[in-house]
Amino acid sequence: MAKEIKQIVKIQIPAGKATPAPPVGTALGPHGVNIQDFCVKFNEATKDRMGEIVPAQLTIYMDRTFTFILKTAPAADMIKKLLNLPKGSGKPLQEKIGKITQAQLAEIAKAKMPDLNTKDLEAAKKIIAGTARQMGLRIEE
Repeated sequence: MAKEIKQIVKIQIPAGKATPAPPVGTALGPHGVNIQDFCVKFNEATKDRMGEIVPAQLTIYMDRTFTFILKTAPAADMIKKLLNLPKGSGKPLQEKIGKITQAQLAEIAKAKMPDLNTKDLEAAKKIIAGTARQMGLRIEE
């Protein structure tokens, strides 16, 4: 017998740093989830990804139990890490802050593949290229 789902919550937390304080407490508190239990399980599951922002999709059931799925880091964070950028451009269309190569796009696209809605590497590269453009990066051909 499948448990009845009460709510699905998406949350982004730095790996290994979940605490009952906001944003975790604010997102999960209203659903009656044991927040400390979630924090312990999340931190244990993400301790090998320190320094990354880890999106999690939490499924909360009517009996207040939960399961969660960890996703890959947001594309913008992966791009910043790969190119050692502190942040994206404030005016991405006017001010370009750097460039990204096709090889770098492919590397990020391969890593993001499980979370993208495509199985085609070229399509995945286009999705990542769009994010890079919005950050003020030039795409090299």
